Amino acid sequence: MTTIIQPPFNIEEQRVVLPSVTWQQYESLLATLGDYPGLRLIYLEGTLEIFMPSAEHEMIKKVIARLIERYAEEVDIPLHGYGSTTFRREAKARGLEPDECYCVETLKELPDFAIEVNLTSGGVEKLAVYKGLGILEVLIWQPNKLALYDLRQESYQEVIHSQFFPNLDLQLLAQYVRPQEQPQAIKEFLRAIRSHQS
Repeated sequence: MTTIIQPPFNIEEQRVVLPSVTWQQYESLLATLGDYPGLRLIYLEGTLEIFMPSAEHEMIKKVIARLIERYAEEVDIPLHGYGSTTFRREAKARGLEPDECYCVETLKELPDFAIEVNLTSGGVEKLAVYKGLGILEVLIWQPNKLALYDLRQESYQEVIHSQFFPNLDLQLLAQYVRPQEQPQAIKEFLRAIRSHQS
């Protein structure tokens, strides 16, 4: 008999927001805490958020990443994954670790496309951080909804189609964000996109 262990979804995300943090203090904390498993530091013009994602958050971001990666393979779009690497720009006083991020076609210094999971409100405005970093597209999951933001003329606009995945149906993708059924959800998603292609 196989025992199935359910992840502890009742554990909430933990967040601390600190005002008046200098860039040097942020860099020092990154050096000290940067290797702490799961811990994220988000910096925006003197405000620092220290964030510990929940198991649910991590499973959702992973299933979205897997769906995007399988879609890209299926339609032959080259992706270079950065994972949750820290990106920062002192001149813009911004820094963060995306949940997942990618360069499309060619590897670049900064990713083209990032994935964020927002299960709770509050904290630093991540789109403002992404804007300062110059990330062209951000896909944000909020409970049962995906929203895509494209950086156009110095501000993000919510769009329906990605410039990097122009034929990707986001509403279809959202139906398969099922973290407790990842293998089955990915297989069903691939069948769905193949049926749309034929």
